Amino acid sequence: MKRKKGLCTQWIACLLAIIISIAGLTAIAEEAFHNDARLDFIDSIINLAEEKFIEARGRPQRAARSSDIYVCKNFTVYLFRQNRDAFRMAEFPDVSLVIPDNQTKEDCRPYVYGVEWKDIPAEKGNPFYAAATFRYDDKLSKAQNKQAAREFLMLAQRGDYFQMAADYRYGKGAHSMIIIEDYDPQTGTIRWTDSNMKGERRNGERYGYVQFDAEREIDWLADAFNHRRHGATLYRLREDIIYREQ
Repeated sequence: MKRKKGLCTQWIACLLAIIISIAGLTAIAEEAFHNDARLDFIDSIINLAEEKFIEARGRPQRAARSSDIYVCKNFTVYLFRQNRDAFRMAEFPDVSLVIPDNQTKEDCRPYVYGVEWKDIPAEKGNPFYAAATFRYDDKLSKAQNKQAAREFLMLAQRGDYFQMAADYRYGKGAHSMIIIEDYDPQTGTIRWTDSNMKGERRNGERYGYVQFDAEREIDWLADAFNHRRHGATLYRLREDIIYREQ
């Protein structure tokens, strides 16, 4: 009887080990599935940006009216909305995905308009979170703020939506971009896609250029928003992005 009891105990232990192993593999598979969906979402957004860049053929596109997709924020929103219906968040699988508008001027204070988005909770469809922020700190020197801005930019990852309030060579005000590759420490550069950073006026209306695979050293970009009351935010897709069930 003792021997049978020992064998029974060993059998139960083996069964438990198998169950635990299967559960672990299932969790890994689910995580991989989620990550694949997230990567596919990011790839879809970036691929569409490249298509619009090729379609523009280097010519400026109208970026003057609220309905024009080539206004900077409109462009990044368009890329998101054209691809969002195939995806959901695992935590809220029945909720359609949304992308927040820029925060109002009043609610950005004491900073200027353009430093951030409206704070929409995930349960209402927002799949982004603020992965990193930079706000100019009056208690620090300009050089210290510049270093903080550089460190902030070093956190940029492929697929991040980048929102800034800037004052630089091409303009002054809010600007939106999408990071297309992780920050490269070897070159010290950021690569992105956007619209209407550069532009011109035609018949009294603004026309903007679509950029894809634009690349600059982080010092250049940091200088754009390293000003009093200015700043920037990196918005990142949540890890629990899944494919929408059909």
